[in-house]
Amino acid sequence: MTVSFVLGNGVSRQSVKLDKLKAHGKIYACNAVYREFSPDYLVAVDTKMIIEITDTGYHLNNEVWTNPNKLTKTNPNLHLFEPNRGWSSGPTALMLASKHAAKTIYILGFDYAGLGVDNSKVNNVFAGTKNYKNVNDRATYFGNWERQTMACIKEFPKTKYVRVIEHKESFVPDKLEGLANLTHITLEKFNNKFNIL
Repeated sequence: MTVSFVLGNGVSRQSVKLDKLKAHGKIYACNAVYREFSPDYLVAVDTKMIIEITDTGYHLNNEVWTNPNKLTKTNPNLHLFEPNRGWSSGPTALMLASKHAAKTIYILGFDYAGLGVDNSKVNNVFAGTKNYKNVNDRATYFGNWERQTMACIKEFPKTKYVRVIEHKESFVPDKLEGLANLTHITLEKFNNKFNIL
């Protein structure tokens, strides 16, 4: 496997045509993305989201990964992370893609910062829907996502990671600065590279 794509649900990935990415590599995505798109691997570690997914039967015909607990251990159609690192869905999806040994992993929708003039509002394409914060709620502190992403990238030094950002001035967390195997490209360059406009 040469190229994979890991999708967080930050709004920066909203304009990317996900169905066109499938021709270029495996897609790992998180949580409610299944409502509108079927990735190759769906990762959800929140129990409420797993209940939603399994209630629809999506996991019966698609590969869904989650952490082991009382609910998930009794469902033979779920793939379980052993050991459970206790990470958030996005970094966990990144870890899964890394273990599958793609040479280059493109990271989309890992925005970290919130929305609005002071970056205080929730940043998620599914905000305001079931199992998500409302659009005007405060953004979740991104420190855990930042640390977990950094840990994954450091664990796989031979993997090339490319984080897709909206524009050159987009936010880059401190812990993602200076990592030898992580670069950033703009959404425009990404779309041009894969001809998915």
